[in-house]
Amino acid sequence: MAIEIKAPTYPESVQEGTLATWHKNVGDTVSRDELIVDIETDKVVLEVVAAASGTLTEVLKNEGDIVLSNEVIARIEEGAVEAPATEPQKQEVSEAVEALVNPAAKKLADERGIDLSKITGSGKGGRITKEDVVNYTPSSTAAAPSGSQTPAVAEIAEAGERVERRVAMTRMRSRIAERLLEVTQSTASLTTFNEVDMSALMGLRKQYQDEFTKTHNGTRLGFMGLFVKASVEALKRFPLANASIDGTDIVYHGYQDIGVAVSTERGLVVPVLRNAENMSIATIENTIGDYAGKARDGKLTIEEMTGGTFTITNGGVYGSLLSTPIINPPQTAILGMHSIQQRPVAIDGEVKIRPMMNLALSYDHRLIDGKDAVQFLVTIKQLVEDPAKILLEI
Repeated sequence: MAIEIKAPTYPESVQEGTLATWHKNVGDTVSRDELIVDIETDKVVLEVVAAASGTLTEVLKNEGDIVLSNEVIARIEEGAVEAPATEPQKQEVSEAVEALVNPAAKKLADERGIDLSKITGSGKGGRITKEDVVNYTPSSTAAAPSGSQTPAVAEIAEAGERVERRVAMTRMRSRIAERLLEVTQSTASLTTFNEVDMSALMGLRKQYQDEFTKTHNGTRLGFMGLFVKASVEALKRFPLANASIDGTDIVYHGYQDIGVAVSTERGLVVPVLRNAENMSIATIENTIGDYAGKARDGKLTIEEMTGGTFTITNGGVYGSLLSTPIINPPQTAILGMHSIQQRPVAIDGEVKIRPMMNLALSYDHRLIDGKDAVQFLVTIKQLVEDPAKILLEI
């Protein structure tokens, strides 16, 4: 019996996807729940698995094609799957290497006969990406028989040192570009800056790190959890920073869903801490850690990245000293954290060296006035410099 393989049901926020990678070819046997194709949306990569065991008999969409919600993309002839006879593999890759290879990279390496164990991954944690495989060049090609070069090597040999490659944007990168351009054209974005003395927060973390970790089953006390709590308190005091614009209406949100920007090899994603006002610092740190791991592995769901009333981004982890973050619509404000530097500051008439961080708040001036934006950022500064105020909500 023929079984239809359909694209997943997309949420309202996703209109269509692009078929990214086929992991099976027509004629291949597949097992129930085995991964057969990846569909890339502007938010995540969705994995489509076989609904039944059998043989892939028909492929209706090629890599790069647009795929709509619930669209039929392939058919499987259901039947028992025999265990394949053991054959020498082209590539013997260790389990450790295999775990660090993107599916698209694995497929391309198999096609080009490239040993993945010889490639150094440029992704998070050393993950090997498709780009790494495309750019791979063996250390020596002198011993290779004439005409036996891989396509990547042949391309470089012909082009010489002035190499150029034209690669289509992924759907995610294309959508990011569209949204960023849309934001600059549709919002009246301004940025206000301040600096915060991190001495108290760093002292708090140093004093209670061990106890916090033991109490919360290995969860580390970081800065982001405390900045999220400070932001939640500031949002309560300045509800416009937690609101959104819908046509000519202002939508006030009676909850704080905080988006935390996470960088991945495919682009920036913003998973959301829902009802952050009800989360403990340990829960926030745990959830952010889980999101970061999912983001690296491409396992974030669309639901985990949908919504959000306010966003925090931390360029400081990459060494950024100052930046103007771009608002994440339909939100009206975004907080940018930056690197901590030891700087001389005047305290009670004396010059002292303190760990200082620059903060930036970009806001939509259509809804938020400069005075409110400045006071919002000052509130976060005061809460961070005196963390007891976060607990006491004063």
